[in-house]
Amino acid sequence: MSGLVLKLSPKERVLINGAVIENGDRRSRLSVVTPNANILRLKDAIHPEEVNTPVRRVCYIAQLVLSGDAKQEDGQLQLLRGIEQLSQVLTDPDSRKFLDAASGAVLDNQYYQALKQLRALLPREERLLSARFA
Repeated sequence: MSGLVLKLSPKERVLINGAVIENGDRRSRLSVVTPNANILRLKDAIHPEEVNTPVRRVCYIAQLVLSGDAKQEDGQLQLLRGIEQLSQVLTDPDSRKFLDAASGAVLDNQYYQALKQLRALLPREERLLSARFA
């Protein structure tokens, strides 16, 4: 994950390689130079009870890899399967762009970038589900 820049709000927490780091009273910026560091903003974390849609399920798998709660090898296979399943449903060009980027990131063991791409699909999924149940 070389070159990642984290911009943290006051008191924002982030999980880096299994350690919770809390920012101080001021905004700050951290540059992560270690390749393949596992990073998760805790404000973006999905809690298990919130895993109630297909995109959230795939995001949660990426999150488990980042937090160290799932092995990278197991997570990679599950993520690629989940992305493939999503690509069967989300066929529009914008969704495909995010899914292709997420798939590439998983293959490169860049799970933070994969999660970032997958999270971009959450608003689209919410719109599709609300239209379906309206």
